[in-house]
Amino acid sequence: MTRNAKLAKTDLRHANLAGDHLAEADLAEADLSHATLAGADLARANLEQAVLHADNLRRANLQEARLRGADLRAADLRGADLTRADLTGANLRGAQLYGADLTEADLTEADLTDTDFASARSLAGARLDRVHGLAGAAAH
Repeated sequence: MTRNAKLAKTDLRHANLAGDHLAEADLAEADLSHATLAGADLARANLEQAVLHADNLRRANLQEARLRGADLRAADLRGADLTRADLTGANLRGAQLYGADLTEADLTEADLTDTDFASARSLAGARLDRVHGLAGAAAH
């Protein structure tokens, strides 16, 4: 796969895209359920409304990725870089975030039920407005 790939609404279930260069790719509404994207470069990719359920996104570069409304339930995001990613309304229920960098990420209205943010590397400047399921989170 290459940078700027046009894969919107594509069925990529169980695909092995580990280490692929998908920066700025259009993957809006794509079904990537159970895919392997470990170490993939998805910087500035459009993943709005994409299904990334139970994906392996370990150490993936998701800087400035658009993940609005994405389904990231049970996704493995350990060590992923989500700096300035837009996760507005995303479903992160049960996602693994150990060592993930969420600096300045927008998590407005995201579902964070059963998600352990204490193990994330950084939440500096992250927006947590009106999130669901995060005990002790301030609702703005």
